[in-house]
Amino acid sequence: MQLVRGLHNLRPAHRGCAATIGSFDGVHLGHQAVLGQLAERAADMHLPATLITFEPHPREFFQPESAPPRLTRFREKLEALRRCGIDRVVCLRFDSHLASLTPEEFIRIILLEGVGVNYLVVGDDFHFGKGRGGNFSSLQRAGAEHGFPVVNMHTFNIGDSRVSSTRIREALQQGDFRTAEALLGRSYRMSGRVAHGDKRGRTIGFPTANIHLHRAVAPVDGVFAVEMFGLSGEPLRGVANIGVRPTVDGTRSLLEVHLFDFNRDIYGVHVQVSFLKKLRPERRFESFPALQQQIIQDAGQARAYFDSCC
Repeated sequence: MQLVRGLHNLRPAHRGCAATIGSFDGVHLGHQAVLGQLAERAADMHLPATLITFEPHPREFFQPESAPPRLTRFREKLEALRRCGIDRVVCLRFDSHLASLTPEEFIRIILLEGVGVNYLVVGDDFHFGKGRGGNFSSLQRAGAEHGFPVVNMHTFNIGDSRVSSTRIREALQQGDFRTAEALLGRSYRMSGRVAHGDKRGRTIGFPTANIHLHRAVAPVDGVFAVEMFGLSGEPLRGVANIGVRPTVDGTRSLLEVHLFDFNRDIYGVHVQVSFLKKLRPERRFESFPALQQQIIQDAGQARAYFDSCC
């Protein structure tokens, strides 16, 4: 899968594609259905299946304080897209210039001159261009004028409800990992590189792998039973805390994982952490010894969960 960052990196060889546009946060089963449909059509037309997406997400640009937490950071999204038959990802920087494009300019600069679209799949509620002035009808009219079909994404339901990133966020916030897994088509994971921390955990017999999340807000917080992937012997079981660590005056969100019966140097290794059960919310303790006692209880709860389920 090819990644093209920015309009300035598009070349004549990139023109001609079957495309879709969107954030595709989580790359859930609904997204996978659309991308599968796109990949099949692209293969029939002998064209690359292309996803046009934005960084940051437009809502993060316009309303950073109220933007929803991301299910996937950009690297995680790319890894998921590789399994969906996508040939090319065009990632456009969402900034004041892109936000100021009129719908007509967006179509001309990005879809026609940029990627040379031959076939386009979007949701019928898709809006684009300055003031969200462009919509599905605008694209259909442009398609009729310039000779590319514009088709609607099919709604993908599980039960009586549409699969959506919002529905997955709600399930994660409630600690309902079974529902999240059903909507994603896989267990919910976060990934990152193991970094050096303040090493407080090892002083009390609970060393942790510290993983910076590279996102403003995480969709989960608290203490969890987890499995780690990316290391020999995977999956490795453990207990994890994700949050700002209020007891030790932390200020940024961090994922800390204590692996059971594990003693290897894994600094710098890129790992994935799968969340299986929420044990409790994150909270502040009056002292570090009080936190230590709670960590012992958390580890015991996580071990009991694995003993009972596996």
